[in-house]
Amino acid sequence: MAKTEHGIADIKKALEDKKIIIGTERTIKALKEGHVRTVYVTKNCPNQVKNDIAYYGKLAAADIIQLEQPNDELGALCRKPFSVSVVGIKG
Repeated sequence: MAKTEHGIADIKKALEDKKIIIGTERTIKALKEGHVRTVYVTKNCPNQVKNDIAYYGKLAAADIIQLEQPNDELGALCRKPFSVSVVGIKG
């Protein structure tokens, strides 16, 4: 998994453009369908979820990026009243 400082800016832009997929299950489904180009994973995302995302990301040739932020900060960034561990950006 790669790390980047551009992650937050990319997520904000995707939110504005309505090209974001929020949540593990939705992101994995979109990866299986080949609709995701980049997946952002929080630093405190559960290992099983990270493993699943890495597996499906490899199959879909999507970039998997490890964020420095925890899931509660990502939830706030996405304007959700709950924690978010995984977001996908549609390609």
